[in-house]
Amino acid sequence: MGKGKNKGKGKGKTKPMSAPTLLPLPAVHAERYLSLLKKSLLNQLYLENEARLDFLLDRLLMQRPVNLEALIPEYLGIRDQPVHHNLEAMRKNGRFLGFFSTDGKEILFTRNFSFVAHTMIGQARLDNIQQCLDTIIAEKVPGDLIETGVWKGGATVFMRGYLMAHNIRKRRVWVADSFAGLPKADCAQDRLEMDCSADTLPYLAVSQEAVESLFARYDLLDDKVKFLKGWFKDTLPTAPIKKLALLRLDGDLYESTMDGLNNLYHKVSPGGFVIVDDYHAVPACKVAVDEFRARHAILEPLETIDHSAVYWRKSF
Repeated sequence: MGKGKNKGKGKGKTKPMSAPTLLPLPAVHAERYLSLLKKSLLNQLYLENEARLDFLLDRLLMQRPVNLEALIPEYLGIRDQPVHHNLEAMRKNGRFLGFFSTDGKEILFTRNFSFVAHTMIGQARLDNIQQCLDTIIAEKVPGDLIETGVWKGGATVFMRGYLMAHNIRKRRVWVADSFAGLPKADCAQDRLEMDCSADTLPYLAVSQEAVESLFARYDLLDDKVKFLKGWFKDTLPTAPIKKLALLRLDGDLYESTMDGLNNLYHKVSPGGFVIVDDYHAVPACKVAVDEFRARHAILEPLETIDHSAVYWRKSF
């Protein structure tokens, strides 16, 4: 991804602006803005172009004969092709389109070409963030919002967009990530999982400058967005966060998930929400959550969002 152009000091950095003074949008306008913001973050507005990329990639991988003139009708009519239908369904439920060899094994490097959207969490999980924020605002649950493990930053862009749409100025959005991809497995639980470090999956390594640029492209980079750069074990223990209303964990691994819970859960206000993106998708993540909840006698029920994510609400 390209770095944001600098108009301030520091080469390659996008300078945050002060949060503008805005009047609250009427509820119907705020809802329309947030609906459009989600569609943009999920690349649902231009999904046919992503489908065309996947259509051509499939032919390259399968070494099928390519007659460009003969492909024109399928290329232009891509919305009627299976690849487009599959992408539509997957974008709603947070799955991704994989490419597989003839023996049924996924061709991992193709993921580096497949993720065009600004978030991979899907519509159901973006809707969940909005529902949690609706409750937080309606019931005046105090605290900031954070995601640990942000990839391109799409979920946190949505959080900031929500606050902007409702002219909420006293809460901040914390963006916590290594900005260098996932760490190498450093504990027994994580060594059982696939290596998802930048050596294997470089598409997961998105720089802070690229994430800042994404906020800026949505006109949402301001002094209410705070970045925590580094491994969670180094940044979260000393993060200058007093209270959280929303804690969203998307670190995939056991250690990353446990770092988030150990260092941030006690800052979640009563009535606040904890979202775990990979609970059903990564066994090591589930182990970390189950261990933490058992150790701290957390009895609030886990609510399923989709095939991957869960959340719970901290008791009053």
